[in-house]
Amino acid sequence: MKCVVIAAGYATRLGELTKNFPKPLLKIGENTILGRMLDDIDRIPEIDEHIIITNHKFAPIFAQWAKDQGQRELVKGEATSDLRLQTSDRRWVKPITIVDDGTETNDTRLGAVRDLIYAINGGVIPGDKEFSIFNSQLSIINDDLLVVAADNLLFFSFQEFVDFAKEKQTSCIMCHEQPSIEKLQRTGVVELDENNKVLGMEEKPQVPKSHWAVPPFYIYLKKDLDLVRHSVENGCGKDAPGNLAHYMVEHTTMHAWPMSAGRFDIGSLDTYYEAVEKYGK
Repeated sequence: MKCVVIAAGYATRLGELTKNFPKPLLKIGENTILGRMLDDIDRIPEIDEHIIITNHKFAPIFAQWAKDQGQRELVKGEATSDLRLQTSDRRWVKPITIVDDGTETNDTRLGAVRDLIYAINGGVIPGDKEFSIFNSQLSIINDDLLVVAADNLLFFSFQEFVDFAKEKQTSCIMCHEQPSIEKLQRTGVVELDENNKVLGMEEKPQVPKSHWAVPPFYIYLKKDLDLVRHSVENGCGKDAPGNLAHYMVEHTTMHAWPMSAGRFDIGSLDTYYEAVEKYGK
């Protein structure tokens, strides 16, 4: 299983703090947001590689960060337009691969769904003329995927999520109970049966059909990867990762794991400073 970290956004809501620096590498105490997440994920036996998809502006910063963790080897691909940096570091057992999607501004960003496809499909995004030629510096991934957004602090282990997917033998999403209708109207909402099979999913519904909200953490099994690869080509929204989850729910069997503990979403300057104050000491 590969861990794919979606980290190609520009975090414009954090203003000057992330104008020239990636949000996942902001410090919370002595660690970074992403570092805290990888501390947990790296211990999962099923995971054999961390793939971080970022943009051209921040790729060198991620590469230096990986080096600072105790990197022993750094390999840069021959292509100058598509940077691929591999590290074997002392802090984490599993190797880290950093993939540059080539974009440099928020206006030209690929969007989370296209970034995922780019990272696992050799730089080819089916149906997109700009990304129709295989990049020999990238690999085609044919493995189960744990896909995560890199801007959350989590108070549970992803091992529980992986175990749930192994039990169900389907691709999976996470969910948590959200009592606020206003907050449900700003996120993905799922309906579940008694076995946590997903019956339906809506993005930002005005009238939510349940109180199960969906955070940006997913497991897509190898058997469903063709659906992922061709999702945008077949009408899936390209920006938010929840668009892909919604698409997958309509095309394959999915289950939802109710989170066993909470998370802290860092989406603004206020929430970042709150996280530093609460969890950085």
